[in-house]
Amino acid sequence: MGQLDLPHADGPPPMLPWLLALLLLSACCRWGVAGGAGGTVPQQHAAPATPSSSSSSSSGRAPLDWLLTDRGPFYRAQEYVDFMERYRQGFTTRYRIYREFARWKVNNLALERKDFFNLPLPLAPEFIRNIRLLGRRPSPQQITDSLIKKYGTHFLLAATLGGEESLTIFVDKRKLSRKAEPLGTAGNNSGVSLETLHQLAASYFIDRESTLRRLHHIQIATAAIKVTETRTGPLGCSNYDNLDSVSSVLVQSPENKVQLQGLQMVLPSYLRERFVAAALSYIACSSAGELVCHRSDCRCQCQPTFPRCNCPEADVQALEGNLAQLRRAWESHHAQFEESEEFQALVKRLPVDRFLNSTAISHFWAMDLDIQHRYQQLGTSLKLLSRKTHRLLRRLFNLSKRCHRQPRFTLPKERSLPYWWGRAQSLLYCSETTVPGTFLEESHSCTCPSDQPSCQGSIPCALGEGPACASCAEDNSTRCGTCNHGYVLSQGFCRPEVADSLEHYLGLETDLQDLELKYLLQKRDSRIEVHSIFISNDMRLGSWFDPSWRKRMLLTLKSNKYKPGLVHVMLALSLQICLTKNSTLEPVMAIYVNPFGGSHSESWFMPVNEGSFPDWERTNVDASAQCQNWTLTLGNKWKTFFETVHVYLRSRIKSLDDSSNETIYYEPLEMADPSKNLGYMKINSLQVFGYSLPFESDAIRDLILQLDYPYTQGSQDSAMLQLLEIRDRVNRLSPPGKTRLDLFTCLLRHRLKLANNEVARIQSSLRAFNAKLPNAVEQETGKLCS
Repeated sequence: MGQLDLPHADGPPPMLPWLLALLLLSACCRWGVAGGAGGTVPQQHAAPATPSSSSSSSSGRAPLDWLLTDRGPFYRAQEYVDFMERYRQGFTTRYRIYREFARWKVNNLALERKDFFNLPLPLAPEFIRNIRLLGRRPSPQQITDSLIKKYGTHFLLAATLGGEESLTIFVDKRKLSRKAEPLGTAGNNSGVSLETLHQLAASYFIDRESTLRRLHHIQIATAAIKVTETRTGPLGCSNYDNLDSVSSVLVQSPENKVQLQGLQMVLPSYLRERFVAAALSYIACSSAGELVCHRSDCRCQCQPTFPRCNCPEADVQALEGNLAQLRRAWESHHAQFEESEEFQALVKRLPVDRFLNSTAISHFWAMDLDIQHRYQQLGTSLKLLSRKTHRLLRRLFNLSKRCHRQPRFTLPKERSLPYWWGRAQSLLYCSETTVPGTFLEESHSCTCPSDQPSCQGSIPCALGEGPACASCAEDNSTRCGTCNHGYVLSQGFCRPEVADSLEHYLGLETDLQDLELKYLLQKRDSRIEVHSIFISNDMRLGSWFDPSWRKRMLLTLKSNKYKPGLVHVMLALSLQICLTKNSTLEPVMAIYVNPFGGSHSESWFMPVNEGSFPDWERTNVDASAQCQNWTLTLGNKWKTFFETVHVYLRSRIKSLDDSSNETIYYEPLEMADPSKNLGYMKINSLQVFGYSLPFESDAIRDLILQLDYPYTQGSQDSAMLQLLEIRDRVNRLSPPGKTRLDLFTCLLRHRLKLANNEVARIQSSLRAFNAKLPNAVEQETGKLCS
């Protein structure tokens, strides 16, 4: 418990008048002067602790320590106050030469007399009368008014007398000279060394007057030192002209150690507990309330006249002011970094003939050692500020825990490297006005301050891959001069190069929708019928035949010979099949499609009813159900090119399984006896529904010729793009399967009559060109035509 209300220097308290005299007698009877050993004590102070940091360093503090932070003797000690003031002025080193005088300890004999001899305390009559007036159950306010405000909370138990004489020199080493100067040189010399100060300090007790005169002269001339002379304590009995001044020596001299004792020790036992509670409320609550503790959580129960006694508003406001200063210092450090020579030099070295994104600026940053060192210094300074800010914030929230208004504070954030790269962009491209704007790399534009209408300067074109420029235009750096492969220059910008229309070479467009196509197929509309030639050596249309043997039918267009200007797309295949009455035969058909001609081996098999591929749809033609229309609808999803359709017809026997009521099929046996025939079959019609597309073989040959004999680079690229588009769109009509078939090779071989080596060369050129295009995807294809 620290002393809160000490006796004043104008005289001792009236509580123990004879005790003070006894202390004086025991001290002066042995009084004498003894010179202590003198010495010079240099003290380095790299980072002294501030009061705020010392008061908040421990996490296990009592909850009311904030009420006592400014009441301890350490923070009011003159030596500490002088040191903090000098340190803030830049004096980081202290030299001190001193000599001490002998010290004597004096004790209060009153308590010893009570403890050892059981004698009553010789208290002052007025003090005894005040105790009696309180009664046996006084209120805390009565104890405060009658005892604490008059006599304090403690009385003097023991003290140590003595004194010292010292010379303290605060030194700012930055202003000192490295060269030593002679001790007797002229005082107007601005260079002073540490050796000179050592010599002067050592001569202080030998020639005090001249040494002080010389030091004060150096202090005025150089401002590198601050000199303080201290003579404290009773240096001898002759210093006391009257005994009344001894109280100030005993109590108020900072060099004398004083031991205090709580006043409850001299009170009756029935008052001691009440006095301690009143003293705690007086110390902790400043007479504005009563201290109440519950489970180690103590607070002041405020009086109606002091509703905010739990909230140290002055301390809270001071801390908020300190935090505001730290925030300004934080912003100041960032501003100083932006205005530093290193950062400005980096911005000046950045090239302006092309656009620099954040990644490009980061490369220049990584190669600049000066800016990296300066950025590290910024980080170190910000870390120190961050620690101070967190320390003050913890203290602020602890102080304002019971305040009505809770503090609000946003921690400042350190600006990362991408921020400074963006700041460099802003200085490059958004600094046409006094206050630069902020560059937005996503939109390639500047956001200007509200009072500045336009801060954006000329932004060069961006070099890079894909849609970026290969180089900027010489006459206008904001536009592209050349583009990368796969892109074309259009009005100063690079846009993806798109193949020209294929209408002149191969028409692949159709406007038939699936529902329209289904309706037309149901009506057998002749507008979607592709007229083809029926060829078969095994049977004739409209004639009955024995289906027990496999029959082969061809439905061909022979476009290579008769219609070279067309290619054909199949949307559906339809057959009308008739069976004799009570026949148990079931027709089974295997379909092969040849896309652009050639041999039968260059046809692909149609996977009917496999996976998601459609199945045959059967509809009765008449009531007898002897004839049925078999239709295989491909639609837009499975449509494909065709030149010849191979239909292989065979039969199977349909029977009913008695055990499971399921229909089963099995192959018919070869019967030599015609009388045992199981029935006959007739094919009335075989039709292909679809449409024909215009095909200009000569124009495509001219397009291929441009690959070997380009007129310009642009025309060769355009021809490549068009051939790629034709290849991809033709192969897109490939039949279903894990791998698409290469129909484009069949087109080149059979419709353009190109040799195998020419086809291979064209395909290789297209693959190489496609690999250079942006977002290129090369589809794997299977071989169909050799």
